[in-house]
Amino acid sequence: MSSAVISLFAHQGGWDEILLVAGPLGVIGLLLWIANRRVSAKLAEAAETGSEPTHNS
Repeated sequence: MSSAVISLFAHQGGWDEILLVAGPLGVIGLLLWIANRRVSAKLAEAAETGSEPTHNS
């Protein structure tokens, strides 16, 4: 391996710590975005039909 590759993966500059924080935050943000889209779609469907939204899956 070249020295550039070794220095990149040898704990340089703290980028790996950024990934340890940003990765899980990104996953949580994605899950919240998906959940929000599902709830919005269900509420819009209920508004179109004039019924109350159900709490079933």
